[in-house]
Amino acid sequence: MDISQLLPQVIAIAKRAGQFILKEGADFDRSKIEEKGLNDLVSYVDKESERQIVQALQKLLPGSGFIAEEGTSPTGEKDWTWIIDPLDGTTNFLHGLPVFAVSIALAFKRKAVLGVVYEPNRDECFYATAEGAFCNGELMRVSEVGQLKESLIATGFPFYRFGKMPAYLKILEEFMRSCHGLRRMGSAAVDLAYVACGRFQGFFEYNLKPWDVAAGAYIVKLAGGQVTDFGGGNNYIFGKEIIASNSIAAEMRETVQKYWKD
Repeated sequence: MDISQLLPQVIAIAKRAGQFILKEGADFDRSKIEEKGLNDLVSYVDKESERQIVQALQKLLPGSGFIAEEGTSPTGEKDWTWIIDPLDGTTNFLHGLPVFAVSIALAFKRKAVLGVVYEPNRDECFYATAEGAFCNGELMRVSEVGQLKESLIATGFPFYRFGKMPAYLKILEEFMRSCHGLRRMGSAAVDLAYVACGRFQGFFEYNLKPWDVAAGAYIVKLAGGQVTDFGGGNNYIFGKEIIASNSIAAEMRETVQKYWKD
């Protein structure tokens, strides 16, 4: 399969979904917010965006499987599987904060081969195939900043499963003391895209799902970055924890591993 032939069409699908989200957000009715669980919000915008994406991707690659956040696809995982977050940063969207994205990855036997993250508020499309990583047509690389003390680090704050909060707070404290600052954007897909283009030097978070990270992690790797789980292994898409960075990867892992125990 020629993945590069699929890419322009996947980008177009992500952009259509992004523009739909912006249109609905301009006049959003907060009474239509639903709760899937504690602090886990969803709306018809997420669901309709995913329905549109799934329908288009099914036509693009018949017989493929889907891992999608809102469960609108009739098929599950297959050898060729799309991993989709139709609106990564739902809470931001629902509160009118313009930081969210559409995230689409294609994996073959659980290994990503294509990633697209579209951030509609800035009209920035980050994407990657084996040919490289790009933003709006421009080749991109991770930051050349080579020391943690000169870095800006992104993270996420857990909104459920608080059992590991004490360890996480210690990690946050150490990063606060050892880098230029921490940022919490509220969208893992955006965080990863910003690592890929050099705005952040690193990102770490836990309690994540495959659709949060699959596309962005692949883009980081194709931009020359490193992506691992907290232990330094490769289980970052399905393992619910991730560190993505440039050359400060070892320093980040050392800081995390000092406090994070399985």
